[in-house]
Amino acid sequence: MNPIKHVAIIMDGNGRWGLKKRNNRNYGHTQGLKTLEKIVNHSIEKKIQYLTLFVFSTENWKRPNSEINFLFFLLNKFLKKKIKYLHNKHIKLKFIGSRKKLNSSIISNISNAEKLTKKNNQIQVNIALNYGSRDEILESFKKIKKNGLNLTKSNLENNLYTKKIPDPDILIRTGNTHRLSNFMLWQIAYTEIFFVEKLWPDFNIRDFDKIINNFKKINRRFGAINEE
Repeated sequence: MNPIKHVAIIMDGNGRWGLKKRNNRNYGHTQGLKTLEKIVNHSIEKKIQYLTLFVFSTENWKRPNSEINFLFFLLNKFLKKKIKYLHNKHIKLKFIGSRKKLNSSIISNISNAEKLTKKNNQIQVNIALNYGSRDEILESFKKIKKNGLNLTKSNLENNLYTKKIPDPDILIRTGNTHRLSNFMLWQIAYTEIFFVEKLWPDFNIRDFDKIINNFKKINRRFGAINEE
């Protein structure tokens, strides 16, 4: 049976869900946040140590300003309203991604959230915000060069946003889209990937459990072969 330490999720389909419900894309993002909370709580029950959530990519800046502003409004509101609740549940928050282009209010809120929850150990929830994997890898190379380090696998990994975080065992992408969208390209070299047809707001605990159960049945050889 395969142990599960880390699950990563590309939460795709919020906007399409909102339009499908004859509302707007922002309505879908609001409902998607409710799904996120359920999955975080269920991950705690499943004793998963790390959960990484793709919230906003470096490419998402191409979206309409109205949608971008709403997404950051939603994040700010969530942090202000829920941070004490998350802290009391011993959830550690870590934000991965570039803080360039983020406004001072967002930076202040995410910094305070990380500081408040840094000693919590129930689960670490990594929020990929303004995150792009290619930029992450490039920045790691730049740090290695700047510090005069040898270019090794270990040094590269130690300069990624995910330093000291184990690679994901499982990557889930909802929304019936079969691509990685510049997400954790280095870290998912041997991750088991599950593409789900459902849009993110429709994703539920049963879907999550089904993926976990299927993962546990996989014969993970990491390039080796089993002896007969």
